[in-house]
Amino acid sequence: MKFEDLEIWKRGTRLSVNLYKEMSKIRDYGFRDQITRSGLSIPSNIAEGFERSSPKEFMTFLNYARGSCGELRTQIHIGTEIGYIGKETGNSWIQETREISAMITSLLKTRKTFLKNG
Repeated sequence: MKFEDLEIWKRGTRLSVNLYKEMSKIRDYGFRDQITRSGLSIPSNIAEGFERSSPKEFMTFLNYARGSCGELRTQIHIGTEIGYIGKETGNSWIQETREISAMITSLLKTRKTFLKNG
């Protein structure tokens, strides 16, 4: 199995691509850079953790990815409030970050059980 086969990686990558496309028009470079970096961090940490040599390291990077989901969700809320992100798009992205975060949590629980029984 490759990290590219993981649904959470695919969804995180799709979300990151959408962020880059939508935010390319924003002239507030600080905000644009921060929101795209936090979005990029989600699939990047999943991939990096998957490629590490131990299951514990994978779990560490999954936690980083889940943290990035929370960071991104906060930035989406702010971007929507200040008018950088349309309400519909913002709501869609917030829902996607919640679902990705839940998927990461589920994978973490599975890995924890595997390590315990392993």
